Amino acid sequence: MVGVRFRRQGCDPATGLDCVGLVWAAYAAAGWRLVRPVGYPMRGWRRERVEAALLAAGFGPAEDARIGDVGLIALAAGQFHLGMIGAESFVHAHAGLRRVVETPLGALDDMVRWRLRAGPPRCD
Repeated sequence: MVGVRFRRQGCDPATGLDCVGLVWAAYAAAGWRLVRPVGYPMRGWRRERVEAALLAAGFGPAEDARIGDVGLIALAAGQFHLGMIGAESFVHAHAGLRRVVETPLGALDDMVRWRLRAGPPRCD
């Protein structure tokens, strides 16, 4: 999905993705239909609320990084950012660049990793 345009609240690669939409679209492409949060702001959600949404979708914290895990990064101004962990990169929807991009994993210091647990809630 690298190169897909950025769209706030976007959840379809054909029309654009934001960071949440990217994660949910990636899992949908792998056959998982997860409960997706809606109506979330670009800024202002507290970490607890972001983590509660990840838990509700079937993710749990992970100590190590594996390909396909979700990375959660705390940015300035009370903003949290999600993306997918790859072999050597972090794939994420970059609002400033207006597209989905890859960033080297080594460039990200304080990423919290989340892994899809067995038997997640499904939204059909």
